Formats: sequence, C-alpha cells, structure tokens
Amino acid sequence: MGKRLSEASKLVDKNMVYKLTEAVILVKETAKAKFDETIEIHIKLGIDPKRSDQMVRGTISIPHGIGRTRKIAVLAKGEKQKEAEAAGADIIGSDDLIEDISKGKLGSGFDVLVATPDVMKDLSRVAKILGPKGLMPNPKSGTVTFEIGKTVEELKKGRVEYKNDSFGIIHVPVGKASFEKEKLENNIKTLLEAVAKAKPLSSKGQYIKSISISSTMGPGIFVEQKI
Repeated sequence: MGKRLSEASKLVDKNMVYKLTEAVILVKETAKAKFDETIEIHIKLGIDPKRSDQMVRGTISIPHGIGRTRKIAVLAKGEKQKEAEAAGADIIGSDDLIEDISKGKLGSGFDVLVATPDVMKDLSRVAKILGPKGLMPNPKSGTVTFEIGKTVEELKKGRVEYKNDSFGIIHVPVGKASFEKEKLENNIKTLLEAVAKAKPLSSKGQYIKSISISSTMGPGIFVEQKI
C-alpha cells in the first residue's frame, strides 16, 4: 500500500456502513491524487452470474454526466451518417471504418461504437478485435439503433452502461472527485434505482448484497442500501 492510499485509508472505518451523504463526503476527502480522480460505484448482486437469465445489464443517462467526454464512433450509411455528424460523433464511416478497424489504424481512437442494425452483418469480420475491448455494438446496451442522433447526444452527455461481471458485481463510474457532493449523490441514486428495477425475475433472495464507492486511487467505502 502506497503512502497516499495508506493515509486515505485512515479516514475510513472498514467495519462501518455509511449513509450515502457521509460516504460521498469521505470519497471526496480520500481522493488525494494529483489528478481529478474518477468516482466509481461497486454493487455486489445476489445473482448467479453463470446463468444467462440472471444477467443484469442496461443503460442509464445519469443527470450530471461522468466528468469526461467520450469519443463516439458511428458505423452507418447515407442519411444516418449526416445525423451522426450533426449530433457530434467523432468518427463516422461505413466500409472504410470497418477496414480501418481491421488494420488497427484507429488504435484507441474511440470509446464507444454505435451502429445501425443494417450494417451489423458487416461487423462480423472485426468482432474478434472489438469484442475483447468491449467495443462491439449491442442492442442491449443501446448501441445498435437507427436513432443515431439521439444515441450520440445521450452518450456525449453521460449515458453509461451497467453490466455485472463474472462475480456478479457491477462497476460503474459516477463522476469525478471535483463534482459537488449533491451531483455525485444524484448520479449514484439514479444508477441504483435503475439497477434495482433491473432485478431478474429468476433471482431469489437478497438482490443487492452490498454497495461501495471509491475514487481511482482511494479505499472502498461501504454505503447503506437504504438511500
């Protein structure tokens, strides 16, 4: 444990579950790095992550964004390309974009790839490149759509995807340490409400096991489930 993290950890009682307001104040205090740290929430779910019918996944537009502008690439044709451009997409293309991806020309040139349904078949040849990076468009994440303009605008403003990992835990950025605490609280509440509504019908027993928040370089802080 580094000196900075060690000092920050002294501010947090690991055996205590804090009220949301208290936890947000603490997470801001423990973000002691020289850069504006990202605040992330971790939600442990009482699901069986091996069962496809218990996967928890969705998208939500959090009210105050996550504090960074993501580069959005759009794969579409004709008028949809113009729609993407008007909405502020950073990279727009069709077969030429797929070719650049296949040749590795884009590197880390975009954070999200949005595609219209009619071009998804063409993406199959670069699926092995996009898949491991988490960049393959998916209807469940809202990145396969004909509503290109609306989707690009929402992603730019702060729409985030939540999805449980192989341990049944959801990890999502909810803002920056520089955010006012009220904005962080609102973002967290909005996300938690969405996750609560996404409970699978086949999931029995306690759905949300624990909630914690942390900054990029800071310790985890447990949060009360009653918010």
